Amino acid sequence: MRNKTNKFSVTSILVISTLILNPYIMAQSKVTLKKQTENTERNIYYRTINAAGHNIFYRESGPQDAPVILLLHGYPTSSHMFRSLIPILNKKYHVIAPDLPGFGYSDSPKRENFDYTFDNLTNVMQAFIDTLELKRFAVYVFDYGAPTGYRLMMANPEKITGFISQNGNAYEEGLGTAWDAVKRYWISNSEKDRDALRGFVKEQELRFQYFTGVENPELIAPEAYTLDQYFLDRPGSDEKQLDLLYDYKHNVDLYPEFQKYFREYQPKALIAWGDKDPYFLPEGAKAYKRDIPDAIVKLYDTGHFALETHVKEIAQDILDFMLTLPD
Repeated sequence: MRNKTNKFSVTSILVISTLILNPYIMAQSKVTLKKQTENTERNIYYRTINAAGHNIFYRESGPQDAPVILLLHGYPTSSHMFRSLIPILNKKYHVIAPDLPGFGYSDSPKRENFDYTFDNLTNVMQAFIDTLELKRFAVYVFDYGAPTGYRLMMANPEKITGFISQNGNAYEEGLGTAWDAVKRYWISNSEKDRDALRGFVKEQELRFQYFTGVENPELIAPEAYTLDQYFLDRPGSDEKQLDLLYDYKHNVDLYPEFQKYFREYQPKALIAWGDKDPYFLPEGAKAYKRDIPDAIVKLYDTGHFALETHVKEIAQDILDFMLTLPD
């Protein structure tokens, strides 16, 4: 028994001595631990929390103590649109990308239980950032994410470090002729004009949004518009989307308020725009300079869903922009 104990003690001493005296092994251990930590931080987590009584799905990635970027998607997509952007941003930033109510994997409450307006989308997103206790963050807005995000910015100016608008409009000159039928519905609020817009949620219209202005259509991943169409085809989804389309007129009414916020607070701004977008014209991108003279405006030779074709370029511009933001 004594011999076994002595052998164990000698073996233990030899192992410990080897580790202490061999800095290479210790260094390799530290490198392995560092890599494991980095891999954990760069995982993308798929989570759900309750916000204002609704289950909100979101993607989260990056170091928990890093500056936060909140990504807000638009119509008709979801946080899935950021699938290629997040792995670039999460090296240095804590990235959070929720699905708005009625979109993606978040709750899609019945119309009798939830008014599909941009004020209500914002109320849920306010509850979302409050539940996550987000104190300071930059916000990326796209399409419908813009009027939602700008409402959040006006309500929480102390939280905002800056914003990125990717084809997120706030100026009337940015509205293209593709809005003409929608504007008729805004004026009449008639069933006839509402019915005329039902093709808006169909596959042909969705492909128009994805492919118009894109030089190389082979860059558009089919799972993007296929997933969008899957959610659009859910029972009742068309009526919810038509409700939001009608309510968009109130976003246009708020454009002067958004612009007033820009002038008063002069937030750091990166305006990243697919300049072949038939819905939000490049004139809308350039207009930001009127109210934020120091805004950075970048135009890309692509359409509405610019991340599908130019994610590397836009990501690099975001990384450069983030370096200029306050803590």
